[in-house]
Amino acid sequence: MTSRIPVTVVTGFLGSGKTTLLNRILGEAHGQRIAVIENEFGEVGVDQDLVINAEEEIFEMNNGCICCTVRGDLIRILGNLAKRRDRFDRVLLETTGMADPGPVAQTFFVDDEIKEHFELDGILTLVDAKHLLLHLDESDEALSQIAFADRLLLNKIDLVTPGELAEVKRRLQGINAMATILEVRMAEAPLEALLGLGGFDLQRALQARPEFLQPEYPFEWAGLYDLKPGRYVLSLAPGPDPSLDLYLLPLAEAGGEALQHGAEQVFRHFSEPAESLAPGATLQPRQLLALQPPATGRNGYVLTLDAPAMFAMYLQHQPQEFELRLMQEDGREAALLLEQKFNGAHSHDDSVTSVAIEAEGTLHEKLFLAWIGTLLRRQGQDIFRSKGIVSLLGEEHRYVFQGVHMLLEGARGEPWGNEPRFNRLVFIGRNLNRDYLEEGFQLCLV
Repeated sequence: MTSRIPVTVVTGFLGSGKTTLLNRILGEAHGQRIAVIENEFGEVGVDQDLVINAEEEIFEMNNGCICCTVRGDLIRILGNLAKRRDRFDRVLLETTGMADPGPVAQTFFVDDEIKEHFELDGILTLVDAKHLLLHLDESDEALSQIAFADRLLLNKIDLVTPGELAEVKRRLQGINAMATILEVRMAEAPLEALLGLGGFDLQRALQARPEFLQPEYPFEWAGLYDLKPGRYVLSLAPGPDPSLDLYLLPLAEAGGEALQHGAEQVFRHFSEPAESLAPGATLQPRQLLALQPPATGRNGYVLTLDAPAMFAMYLQHQPQEFELRLMQEDGREAALLLEQKFNGAHSHDDSVTSVAIEAEGTLHEKLFLAWIGTLLRRQGQDIFRSKGIVSLLGEEHRYVFQGVHMLLEGARGEPWGNEPRFNRLVFIGRNLNRDYLEEGFQLCLV
């Protein structure tokens, strides 16, 4: 049997230094061919532009958190990589700073295709010595990133006092006493300490989270219906979300095992964009659909069958949350043969969001630096992460900036050359005001 491909997961809270570490690894003369998978939290990704792309292949996912529905994208990308494994030696998987690495690691143990071709070499967690204690008590993700680590890279130690460093180390050891802690500046650590960690400790993961090997799904409920020919109406009322994702999967047999097997098939489809369906439209099997609950009353969707059929219906939420019903033409409710609940989709603090700004044009350097500096001084406590690439008047190089709370770094990037100039900024934080950020940016344009 061909040896499995080692995968190192690089995680850490927003601003801990993951991109710096990635550039460090890719810039080393280690002779290894590395495929990089990146994930962004929010609407627009900029990390791809911040990473030095030598001969490595970089894949980016920015339609969600890698520990949620985007995990289907991860499975697909790994599956494609397995088909051309002769082009690389290992995989680096960088998660978003808002990711719980548990479901990511779980993928390598519960998905048969991934288990066959890949092995989880370990989880490398970066820790921001300056800002960790701000997030540790209020972020489950930051806690999980440390708890699941095989190795902890305690970064930015030059920004704290010896007493502060000792307190951070004490907290880290209290959460994960088994992980090795390396104290570093600018994510500089020996390459042998970053790659080839020797394998993910599954037993420790099970101790930290006994349900670790129970798959999490991006849907919460499935129901099995055995339907006669005829016309059916699926109706729903207002619920907790503005839309409800649904997938209808034809099944050849009944039973809980069939529903569970169907869940594995459907899982990947929930990572794809759902087709928004207007009220009154026809339901299409084998397609992820986004139903629109009304503001008041009920909306209905039509399912017409020319022959008997058995369907499994997979729903993003519990049906009772939307008062969802499948009705026959004579007004009777369709009989539900079997229902099954699943571990619900992973969720984040809804107050933590991202705001992306993309615009053509050129910025006045003094105005832009004054605006971004003032913004972070005033609101930096709530802005976990800021990063971007902008075009400055009279400057032939990109200006690249990265910020963590009130700390901001900026530097000249690659020359623009003949490429079109652009401005791309991303802010991640709590209770961000999109209009305020966009208005401030517009004032910096020449």
